[in-house]
Amino acid sequence: MALAVSVFGGAGASWAELAGHGGFVKGLAVSPDGRTAATASFDYSVMLWDIADQRPLRRLDGHEAGVNSVAFLPDGKRLVSASDDGTMRLWNVDTGALLHSFAGHRGKVAAVAVSPDGGLAATAGWDRSVRLWNLSDYSPGTVIEAKGGNVNAVAFSPDGQRLLTGNYDSRLRLWRVSDATLLLEVGGHDFGVTSLAFLPDGKRAVSVSVDKTLRLWDLEAGVEIVSLAGHEGPVFGVTVSTDGRFAASGGADDTVMVWNLETQTFVRALYGHEQPVWSLAFTPDGRRLLSAGSDEVVRIWDLATGEEIGTDGSRRVAAGPAVPVVEGAERGAALFRRCAVCHSLTADGAKRAGPTLYGVFGRRAGTVAGYKYSDALKNSDVVWSEATIDALFAEGPHVYTPGSKMPLQRMPRDEERGDLIAYLKRVTAPDP
Repeated sequence: MALAVSVFGGAGASWAELAGHGGFVKGLAVSPDGRTAATASFDYSVMLWDIADQRPLRRLDGHEAGVNSVAFLPDGKRLVSASDDGTMRLWNVDTGALLHSFAGHRGKVAAVAVSPDGGLAATAGWDRSVRLWNLSDYSPGTVIEAKGGNVNAVAFSPDGQRLLTGNYDSRLRLWRVSDATLLLEVGGHDFGVTSLAFLPDGKRAVSVSVDKTLRLWDLEAGVEIVSLAGHEGPVFGVTVSTDGRFAASGGADDTVMVWNLETQTFVRALYGHEQPVWSLAFTPDGRRLLSAGSDEVVRIWDLATGEEIGTDGSRRVAAGPAVPVVEGAERGAALFRRCAVCHSLTADGAKRAGPTLYGVFGRRAGTVAGYKYSDALKNSDVVWSEATIDALFAEGPHVYTPGSKMPLQRMPRDEERGDLIAYLKRVTAPDP
């Protein structure tokens, strides 16, 4: 398998402006004053960043699984986060204190949105529901039993009276907040909707999908205005500028695309991420765009020029996507990249969603000090060996270690499992 480096040199680390997470950066939000960014990561944490100085302010720990989405309240002093652990959490931005944990979903919470007046939050769940929460007294509100399978995306209208949801069944649904009445249902995407956003007029919205498109909708007429294609893979994130003129999208092709919604045309592509892009946010003045991805960083772009702004204020325009320049990478090492999202190989166990694999062979499952294991692994009798690791990937974690946090994944080919295990034996052995 070929390795890749950026066409503008190196592996891109020097251009990772907001770097500090130990996993995919799934969610991204910019504060109302444009000074602070919040990021949600697969490493179970939320981080706050000073955008101008491109430095971390604090880490918010408390979730018990990957965090998917974040949103600031209008006062900029509080934010909410949504997680695979089934909760929404409310935080104090200045102190990092957890103010409240909201529980009710029966599974992953994929997205969160806050009403324009800051009174309500809405969470989109993979239990096929949308839940409203009162942010003043922390009480639960209306539960919308959404149609169409898992709910992937949610947004409040600018007047706060309506709620737009995007579902696994590829359809958008518009709900009245006061009584959960379904006002509109529209379809056009070929696969599931992954993200959406209202335009400032409240009459139109954009959505993106696994079908590789961005679509603009007229919510009054209930019709699709235009479908914009350009991505070469599923699109995961979309955002709209404060003035409603532009949208930006990112996805599995590692690319950010900017669109003019007035002319319904493509503006430019922004290259720099080396893995899929999950979330994006404009600064309130519309001059900057932030994008977050599986490469564990947030990048900052000057929209007027398409340049990426470095930590030292320098600028660089990437000429295109990464190109393969090194051939013949060992298959075991290449396969481990899937695991590296969650697991480090070092004795100190760098921040990751899963425990370090240092010294894993001969170790009983659930015993790395300091890691917060599920009860399923804490009480397990499994001892990791060539045979048990082989069984884990042959059967899948949902079968071999049921109830654990490990993502659902299998490796059915014997030779691939053998190559991965051989690699792990070599690189995880404790240094004598």
